[in-house]
Amino acid sequence: MKLRTLIDNINYLNLVNLEDFSEEINGISYNSKKTNPNDLFICLVGEHVDGHEYAEEAAANGACLFVVERQLNLDVPQIIVSDTSESIAQIADLFYSSPSKKLNLIGVTGTNGKTTVTHLIQKIFEENNKKCALIGTLGHKFFSNDSYHDAKHTTPQAPELQKIFYNINEKCIDNVVMEVSSHALAQHRVDCCDFNGAVFTNLTQDHLDFHITMDNYFKAKAKLFSDLVAEDFAVINADDDYACRFISVVSPTVNLYTYGIKSSADVKALDVKFSNNGASFICDIKGEKYPVSLKMNGMFSIYNVLAAITTALASGLDVKKAISTMENIMGVAGRFEIITSNPTVIVDYAHTPDGLENVLKAARDITPSNGKLICLFGCGGDRDATKRPKMGRIAEDYADKVIVTSDNPRSEDPQQIITDVLAGFKSVNDVIVEPDRELAIKEAKKIASDNDVILVAGKGHEDYQILANETIHFDDREKVREIFGVN
Repeated sequence: MKLRTLIDNINYLNLVNLEDFSEEINGISYNSKKTNPNDLFICLVGEHVDGHEYAEEAAANGACLFVVERQLNLDVPQIIVSDTSESIAQIADLFYSSPSKKLNLIGVTGTNGKTTVTHLIQKIFEENNKKCALIGTLGHKFFSNDSYHDAKHTTPQAPELQKIFYNINEKCIDNVVMEVSSHALAQHRVDCCDFNGAVFTNLTQDHLDFHITMDNYFKAKAKLFSDLVAEDFAVINADDDYACRFISVVSPTVNLYTYGIKSSADVKALDVKFSNNGASFICDIKGEKYPVSLKMNGMFSIYNVLAAITTALASGLDVKKAISTMENIMGVAGRFEIITSNPTVIVDYAHTPDGLENVLKAARDITPSNGKLICLFGCGGDRDATKRPKMGRIAEDYADKVIVTSDNPRSEDPQQIITDVLAGFKSVNDVIVEPDRELAIKEAKKIASDNDVILVAGKGHEDYQILANETIHFDDREKVREIFGVN
């Protein structure tokens, strides 16, 4: 991309040391260590790091141009902007020739369910003979049977995201479904993304270490819906406490669809039943009724499936085929994933109060009358501490036995995190505390009988654990298989 093209198409306050506007920009960088010759380096100002402090290193590595919020004390070409986090999205979109405009892009946001819903939607598109790529927590994949390409964030930073869109275009894939996190919306990572549809799953307490208040959290997610334009669609969970607020930000020119179980909705689940084999219900789609029998379990799975079916309806896809697709899906890695039986051990990503409550309810539904439900979980460090005692209370209320352990303590003292969790219990006399997560899983095996159900919650698909400044390999699913002797 020519520098002149950049200057003509982005918002800026001032130019410093710029003379040759014909210079070619080969790439975009915001990590000085990964900067290559003739890269444009963007000095991002984040929660913990200020990119301006690394500009000298980026210059030494060959950066030819710097986008900054304040003038650098370096003799280098600089573009001064008001907000580098906004500019990086503009520049990335421009560099890759606005690839999202060539795609049918569907964003899924909410506290829980994003990963599962995106995977379900991808499968529905494919079963309707339409190629669909996926971007989210597990990484990105071009097809459902493709392997995941690693991602650092649920929603990648703008340059990586726009490059993924570009690659999707190159593979002649027309549809993309992606998880859109509240961080990504607040930090402008999805600015300039041309969404054709948006799906809302639910909104419960999470990420308040970043957003501070639930109102800020709502406003971040609501941006995905307020930015929709005529002929786009919005899919809203009508049962959620925030449903009316999300609906209120959607333009009247946008096609609105709702789903639910308790509320009046376009797509509704009736006569919901659970068994060890899965869940069943009658799906009412604007008055037309269809029986549904899932291999997945739990009320949260019903909501996830309703979100996907409603998205199919909004996208003009065959809803009967969407339902049959849902009936054939076993689930998503690390989401209520049953690893072994006798006892039944479930691994789930639940790391919020609402998420833990939902999976415990689902686990209770498949716990035999002569068995007990054992809950093993921890809370992440350097994250919203107010949810820790709430999760402790929920575990105590719904499980017969609780083991409190470490999740990703990060820079915090694991014992202090556990103390915060224990503050939510009415009584800690019967709680097992074992900070070492592997030993905690071994303890669960020791106290379990064949008829019991063990929920190992918090990490799901993650294959690492962050301890202080060290990241070690740790996968709950691998450890359960190893400890319980599963091949």
